[in-house]
Amino acid sequence: MNIPNPNDRLPLANYDRLCFLKNIITNPNIIVGDYTYYDDFESVDNFEKNVKYLFDFTGDKLIIGKFCMIASDVTFIMNGANHLSDAIASYPFAIFGKDWSNAMEGKTYPTKGNTVIGNDVWIGYGATIMPGVSIGDGAIIATKSVVTKDVEPYSIVGGNPSKEIRKRFPAEHMNRLLELQWWDWPIEKITKHIQQLTGTDILGLNV
Repeated sequence: MNIPNPNDRLPLANYDRLCFLKNIITNPNIIVGDYTYYDDFESVDNFEKNVKYLFDFTGDKLIIGKFCMIASDVTFIMNGANHLSDAIASYPFAIFGKDWSNAMEGKTYPTKGNTVIGNDVWIGYGATIMPGVSIGDGAIIATKSVVTKDVEPYSIVGGNPSKEIRKRFPAEHMNRLLELQWWDWPIEKITKHIQQLTGTDILGLNV
């Protein structure tokens, strides 16, 4: 078998604007699964630049599953962007130190936790994912969407703020796919069933 290597940085010959994403990540708070790719009109090095406000002191992570497809200019806004919204002033006095250094004593900035992208998720060009959002397996995020809340598996969402447009499959089919979790199969098994995985006969998937 001649299977694509998930550890290749640039898996397409003579094309340097698509990468297997896990191989270019340097930030330990960004975790990416095998075969997830990122395509950028300019440079794949833009990916980490598009993960905004990911600071060590906030403690959140961006977690992306396997076999995801992430288009150019997708932006992830992380919890470091959050300000006090229930206080009289939302201004971050404490970060400037000096006589303001104690402004946050006994208080914490709001956080919505990790941002989690499932497996086999397609995120279209220019979409923005807000802090703490979870996107379910098999979901599709339309171009220029702003995703402010969790997305259910196998849903197609779009708009600003994004709303569900439709489900990709009937409930019975979605349940079957979530049960199979094909992305966790050994790569040899995935390769063996590649014709079925690119087909439409979900209930007839013989594994």
